[in-house]
Amino acid sequence: MSSRHKKDGVWYLVDRHRCNDLQVSHPTHRRGWLHSRCWWYVTSHIRGGIITPLIYLSTSVAAPTSSEAVLCPDGVNFVTREACCKLFAILDDIQENLFDGGKCNAEAHEALRLTFSDAIAISKEAETGGGADGSIMLFSEVETAYAANVGLDEVVAIQKPFFERHDISAADFIQFAGAVAVSNCPGAPRLPFFLGRVSGTEAAPDGLVPEAFHSANQILSRFADAGPVGFSPTEVVRALAAHSVGAADDVDIHAPQAALDTTPFTFDTQFFLETLLEGTTFPTDDSIGAEGEVHSAVKGVLRLESDQALARDPRMTCEWQSLVNNQSKMQAQFSDVWLKLSLLGQDVHLLTDCSDVIPIPQRITAHATFPPTLSKSDLQQTCISSPFPTLETAPGPAITIPPVPKNLALRPAPPEQPPA
Repeated sequence: MSSRHKKDGVWYLVDRHRCNDLQVSHPTHRRGWLHSRCWWYVTSHIRGGIITPLIYLSTSVAAPTSSEAVLCPDGVNFVTREACCKLFAILDDIQENLFDGGKCNAEAHEALRLTFSDAIAISKEAETGGGADGSIMLFSEVETAYAANVGLDEVVAIQKPFFERHDISAADFIQFAGAVAVSNCPGAPRLPFFLGRVSGTEAAPDGLVPEAFHSANQILSRFADAGPVGFSPTEVVRALAAHSVGAADDVDIHAPQAALDTTPFTFDTQFFLETLLEGTTFPTDDSIGAEGEVHSAVKGVLRLESDQALARDPRMTCEWQSLVNNQSKMQAQFSDVWLKLSLLGQDVHLLTDCSDVIPIPQRITAHATFPPTLSKSDLQQTCISSPFPTLETAPGPAITIPPVPKNLALRPAPPEQPPA
């Protein structure tokens, strides 16, 4: 449904299909000015190499004026910086052929995991690893053989043909695909993206990617060692918002592609709520608890041992709880920590801000709820300084969450078995 609105003497077309709210496009801008009721999340700004959080902009936000905008060679898209124009062809390709027309699907979830596994592989103490340098794709035979990267060999095999047919570095492709993938998930922030990363020249060493069975101390130590300034315990919690649209394929062989919360296709705060509930079940009746897996509160959901430990650690538990039913906070803080991760090992002064190419995610209005049959009495609350938010329980009987399906047409063919 479209309608017309007038602002500053100019008529704008309002298209409800692309934003699930009001998105307003300037007649000469494909991705332009936004109406105040369609949130444009601006969460960080880089100036002089320093990342500074900004407030949300809930009033009308103007796109570049016609004198500032650059018309791309395709004759359709406008951007602030001409170097960003080449990204639209990549965007169209991965949205149509990798993310099934722009869905928050298994391939989108995997793209997000790949961005993290590539970026976190850097150590200031050991002075090794290149961070967000694309080495996991360029040296996939080495890095995907590491235990922490199990399953990513398939993800790299799927994404590599897309990377190879476009003019972009492996380092940029991984981070761009991840930002686009997140934009497909309703409720997500519009993530920043910077173009121009230098790709790595060698594989990152083993041991730099956290694993599901690691303790809270191990994970915090690894994050603190990543990059020039590392990540605080609070930032670790914020980064784990990625698990709100995640699934575990290689933890429990009896539960492939088990979701990490009850809403794996929506970027919401259910993950932070559900990991605080007492665990009573494994994803399937055949599951007996694999390494890195603990009981979850809902059938079909797989809870990582590391998530449970972090959610209950006194250094993080109150920050964890603060994200329950606080969608705007989760969005803003994930965007900030994502930007920091995506720039590890790179010089921001040499990069170009192409954030205006990233699609605008669909907004959601739903609130966090206890899964059916569960309530506050099922909480294992460990934050004693703040009250837990008041939440309703979703109606109905107990639920079972189905596995997140993969697009099998994209998967490499299994190796042929020798004749018996």
